[in-house]
Amino acid sequence: MDSVLFENGLVYEQGRFTARQLLVLDGIIAPADAPAPPNCRRVDLAGRMLVPGFIDIHTHGGGGVDVNAADGAGFDAISRFFAAQGTTGWLCSILTDTEQATLRSIGYAKAAMAGPVTGARLLGIHLEGPFLAPEYKGAMPEHLLRQGDAELFYKYQAAAEGAVKYITVAPEVPGVVDMIRTISRDVTVAIGHSGADYETAIAAIDAGARAATHTFNAMGLFHQHRPAIMGAVLERDVYCEAICDGRHLHPGTVRMLLACKGWDKVAAVTDSIQAAGLPDGRYKLGVNDVVVRDGDAVLADTGVRAGSTLTTGQGLKNLVKFTGRSVEAVLPLLTANPARLLGLETKGAIAPGMDADLAVLDGELDVCAAYVAGREVFAR
Repeated sequence: MDSVLFENGLVYEQGRFTARQLLVLDGIIAPADAPAPPNCRRVDLAGRMLVPGFIDIHTHGGGGVDVNAADGAGFDAISRFFAAQGTTGWLCSILTDTEQATLRSIGYAKAAMAGPVTGARLLGIHLEGPFLAPEYKGAMPEHLLRQGDAELFYKYQAAAEGAVKYITVAPEVPGVVDMIRTISRDVTVAIGHSGADYETAIAAIDAGARAATHTFNAMGLFHQHRPAIMGAVLERDVYCEAICDGRHLHPGTVRMLLACKGWDKVAAVTDSIQAAGLPDGRYKLGVNDVVVRDGDAVLADTGVRAGSTLTTGQGLKNLVKFTGRSVEAVLPLLTANPARLLGLETKGAIAPGMDADLAVLDGELDVCAAYVAGREVFAR
């Protein structure tokens, strides 16, 4: 039996830190009273914090690799880069592309999920489109956007062998609400890239949509006479993604979102592109040319913001700064909340029976190490 004992540190569980040991047996967190085997590996935390590994459900890459262009080596490089940020699980977000290119990306993602884990574990696929509104396309290539089509979704899902876990659609696009009603039993549906009116957005939520993609960004905003999609997602019991880089959302907007939704309904995401972790310069996001200046990514031809260069580790620090709350309060936005949204019942928390996907933080909240199923995948 493979075993590891974390000792001399602070363990985050049930919303607070406790000074105790944590035993992992065969990649699973053991009960607190379980005895450590004689040959157990020991990890000295030296007073640092042991927390659930971060889960990023919306990212297009990092460390120089774009998801849409990634092959096996590319997915491995992204996963290793993410592990260094404290991420232990992630969804690869495939930007709207041709059917052929999307199926290619799905094939490489599926192979990466089945292969050895050398960094953060790829948990599944997020399709961002192609069922999105042209007026709110953001970085999506407009000529590839389509009307709602459950048949096309199931073609992608069949190719992925069920690995498509999350999809973003725009409620006002013809056929999308009916599509949500059909596919929501097989995938978690988010609404976004949308100018839907309030009534249409509510219809999408009633049909089965459970989240809003990069809330406030690429969507119709609230007006007192026209609440729009923004009013619908703030009112209804859906999760809201939040890109907490200080550019996509003002710190006050982050606080307002948390006040409206509650701390259990906001999932912090990066929406990162291949430029995350790299200097300013020219990069790609799917088919798009992107320029990064002062860490801000925009489309080269229009100047429209195109993803972010945010990492989960920096996102944690930003959330603590933006909200003035403790790291204990902020951690669920990067761990338990995205896990619950996707139905990942054994991830996102430290408790007996949960997967030992863990990160080690120092007093400055820098990531010192990451573990997937109790195996070290990053050490600083």
